[in-house]
Parts: sequence; structure tokens; C-alpha cells
Amino acid sequence: MARINKTKAKITKVAWQLFHEKGYSETTIDDIIAASGTSKGSFYHYYSSKDELLSSLSELFDAKYEEVIQTLDPEMNSYEKLLYLCYAVHDMIEKEIPIGLLSSLYSSQVVTKGDKHLQNQDRFYYQIITQIIAEGQERGHIARDMTVREIQRLYTLSERAIIYDYCISNGNYSLGEYTRKIMPRLFGSVKL
Repeated sequence: MARINKTKAKITKVAWQLFHEKGYSETTIDDIIAASGTSKGSFYHYYSSKDELLSSLSELFDAKYEEVIQTLDPEMNSYEKLLYLCYAVHDMIEKEIPIGLLSSLYSSQVVTKGDKHLQNQDRFYYQIITQIIAEGQERGHIARDMTVREIQRLYTLSERAIIYDYCISNGNYSLGEYTRKIMPRLFGSVKL
């Protein structure tokens, strides 16, 4: 399974924290370098500009997934693992990602002809979701009337639908609370 590059993840996480605290326009590359404790060379090794960081949202999500996966009890029900991961990332989004930037990034995935980074199947996110779903089918926690890939798609579709609604609602409700209410209804058909 692909691992997250720790230096790149640190730069990305700090940048998004600064975007949230200071605003995107007010955050400089020097601010990001200083707050992340990295060098200018490290920054430019991973990103050619601050603007390139706007496409790094999926990396920030993956870093959170990797962090949260380390805290899961291996004996936990696979369906519950998937919900737990979703809740943790949606809580992080609500707390750390400005709604304007989140909306811009999601809309860019609709109109772009280039890299659809949120759908890149090589991401840690897709790998861990696939692993948990396969494990869930083997352990009898997740239905077998759909393929692992079909269930993975349902899961990601449900997550994105909730985030999309949050964006078009201009973040006027708690994403974490809403996700806890809606995700089991959207994704619950696969639970055994």
C-alpha cells in the first residue's frame, strides 16, 4: 500500500491550516515554510507555487486517513471502520478547510480536463477503503451482492455527496453532525 510522504504531508497540512487561519491570499510561501519547519528547497521540491497547493486537498485527506487508520481497533466491525474514517475526515474538513476553498476545489474537479486528483485510484484513501471493504466481506460485516469496487464507489459517492451539499449550502450547518446523521442512511444498505 502506498504511504504518505511525511514532509510533503506536513507542508500540505500546515499550508491548509494557514489558509484557514489567515486566508489564502494572506498566506505566503515563507509563512508555510516557517510553520512547517521545512526548507524552501523542500517546499519547491513538492510544489512549484502556492497555487499548486490548491490541488493538494486530496493529499490532506489522505494524510488524515492514514493518521486515523492507525487508531482503529483491528477487530472493529469493517462497516463501523468506514463510518469512523468518514466522520474523522469530515470533522477535519469542517474545522480546517475554509468553505470557499473547499467549494473551489470541488468545482474544479467538475470542470477540469486534467488531473481528477480526488478520483485517483492510487491514493491511500482508495487503497484503504478497498482493503476495509474486502475485509468486511470476508468477515461477514459487508454485503456480498456487490463487488468491492461497486461498494467502494458507493462509499465515495456518499462522502462526496455530503461534502457537495455542504459546499452548495455555503457551510451553513455542521458537516460533522450532518455526516453522522446521513452517511449511515446513504451507505447503510451494505451493512450486514
